[in-house]
Amino acid sequence: MHDGNEHQTQLVWNDVLESIRPKLNASNFDKWLRPLTCTEISDGHVTLEAPNLFIRDWFEMNFLPTIEQTLSEVTGQPYQVHLKLPDPGQKTALSMIPTKASNATPKNSHNAGASTPMAKQDSSNATNKPSQPSSLNGKYTFENFVVGPSNQLAEAASRAVSKLPGTTYNPLFIYGAVGLGKTHLLSAIGNAIVEEHPTWNVIYVSSEEFVVDYINHLRLNRSNDFRRKYRKDCEVLLVDDIQFIAGKDSTQGEFFHIFNDLFKAGRQIVVSSDKFPHEIPALEERLKSRFQWGLIADIQSPEYETRVAILKKKADFEGIYVPEDVISYLASNIKTNVRELEGALIRLAALSRLYQGQDITLKFARNSLSKLIERTTDPLTIDVIIKQVATYYDVKISDIKGKRRQKTIALPRQIAMYLARTLTNHSYPEIGAAFGGRDHTTVISAVRKIETLLKSDSNLRVEIHMLEQKLER
Repeated sequence: MHDGNEHQTQLVWNDVLESIRPKLNASNFDKWLRPLTCTEISDGHVTLEAPNLFIRDWFEMNFLPTIEQTLSEVTGQPYQVHLKLPDPGQKTALSMIPTKASNATPKNSHNAGASTPMAKQDSSNATNKPSQPSSLNGKYTFENFVVGPSNQLAEAASRAVSKLPGTTYNPLFIYGAVGLGKTHLLSAIGNAIVEEHPTWNVIYVSSEEFVVDYINHLRLNRSNDFRRKYRKDCEVLLVDDIQFIAGKDSTQGEFFHIFNDLFKAGRQIVVSSDKFPHEIPALEERLKSRFQWGLIADIQSPEYETRVAILKKKADFEGIYVPEDVISYLASNIKTNVRELEGALIRLAALSRLYQGQDITLKFARNSLSKLIERTTDPLTIDVIIKQVATYYDVKISDIKGKRRQKTIALPRQIAMYLARTLTNHSYPEIGAAFGGRDHTTVISAVRKIETLLKSDSNLRVEIHMLEQKLER
C-alpha cells in the first residue's frame, strides 16, 4: 500500500502521532514517541527507528500495543510494528553520543573538540593516579533502590549511565521533590562507576559544596587548581541540587565552562534538581539549554505498592521485624517523601528498643507516630501559604487577600501567589479565587514579576528560600 513512497509513509506516521498525542501526557509523548522515525510502511509491517537502545526497549515495553492499535484505527488495517536502531556509525542528533575517533584520545587530553566516549577508553591510562577521596555514600546502590512506576525512567537511565559513562545520556538531569531518591541515584551511579573503574576520579558534590569550594579557591588565588580539579582531573561529575547555584553569576559562569570541557571530552555529567531546568528561577539560559542536551528524567512521589516495597526492603536491611498491618499503616499515611517514610520506620525501631523490646504493633505505631502522620497527611494549602507569608512580612492576612496596593502589602501578596503556584497543584484561577476573588491574569502577572525579580534581587531569593523551607512538608 505504501511501498516506495517515502512521503506517504511520513504522512501516515504523522497521522498516527496526532491521533495518539491526546492519549499521552506531553512529557511521555516528547520522550518516547517524538524521537522515533518511521522508515517504512509496507505489507502489514511498519518499521520505526529509535535513536538508541534505551528508547527502543522502553517503547517496546510500554507503548508498542498502543501504537499498533492507533495504526489500525488510522489506516483501517492491522499492522505489526518493528523497531530498529541506526546503522553502526550513523550519527543521530537525538542520541547526543560523541563519536569515537579511530585513535582514542587519552582520558586526560583536552584537545579542542575532543569527544572520546569514556567507556571506550582504556582505564590503564590512569593506573598510576591515586584514588581521590570521595563523599559518595556507600550505602546508596542500585541493589537497594526500590524501583516503581514513579521512578522507573530515572533508575533505568542511571543504570545505563553507570555502565557506559560519557556515551549514554550525557548529561543526565534528574529532577523531583525533596526526599524521593535523587541523592540515592547519584551516589549509586558513582559507586557503580568506581567499582568498575577504581582509578577514575569520580566527583560527587552538592551545589552548596561546589559554591564553597569555588569561593575558597578564589579567596586563596588558586583558581587554576579549581579548574584542574573539575575540568582536567575529573572523569565523572555528579552535582546534587544544582538549583542552588541559580543567581550566583560567577559560579554559574565557572560551571558553564566546566560543563563544556567535560562534555567535549566525553566525560559523564549527572545533575539533580527539585525542578525541571526551565522552572529554576535565576538559572542562566545557557545552562538550562545544556541540561536539555541529554536525557531529563523525573521522579514522582511513590505509589502505594512502591512505598510498601521500600518499607520492607528498609526493614530487611536494618534487621527490623515489622508486621504487615504496620507496613500498610505507614505506606497509607506517608505518601510524598521516601526519606520521611524510612525515617518513620527507624523511629519505630528506636522507640521499640527504648521501651525495652516493645513489640512494633499497629497500636504502638499509631501512638508513636501520631504527630508525624498528622503533619504528613495535612496537605499544603493556599491558606497555609498566605498565613506563613503574612507572618514573615508582618502584614495582615486580610490585607494580602484585600485590595490595598501599598508596596509593603503588594509584594508579599505577589510572593504568596508565586509560592502558591510553585508549591501546590492549584491552577491560576483557583489561586486567584483564594486571594479575594482575583482574576487569573493577576496571578500570572504576579508570578512573572517575582520570577523576574529573582534573577536580580539576591535578598528576595534568600527570603523566598526561607519561606519554602518553612512550608516544606
